[in-house]
Amino acid sequence: MRFLIVRTDIRAAADADLAAAWAGGGRLRDETTAPEPRRQVVHAEDREAALLLARALATVGAVRRGRQRVKVLPLDDPGDSSVH
Repeated sequence: MRFLIVRTDIRAAADADLAAAWAGGGRLRDETTAPEPRRQVVHAEDREAALLLARALATVGAVRRGRQRVKVLPLDDPGDSSVH
């Protein structure tokens, strides 16, 4: 399975927006309609390589300070048995 490793900026949320999402049971952020701005994108061919790259990107100062985050996203359908 292939993976996409993405380092993104974290969008700040106002306290009022956070409280409204919490009270209404909704989501504060919806990555499908409004993804966070990407800083760096890397591909990996297997999970072990993806996690190694994610750990490396997590050492960036902005990630360690909580201003950015690292995401590991699968690119292939896990139920697809035709890909080996």
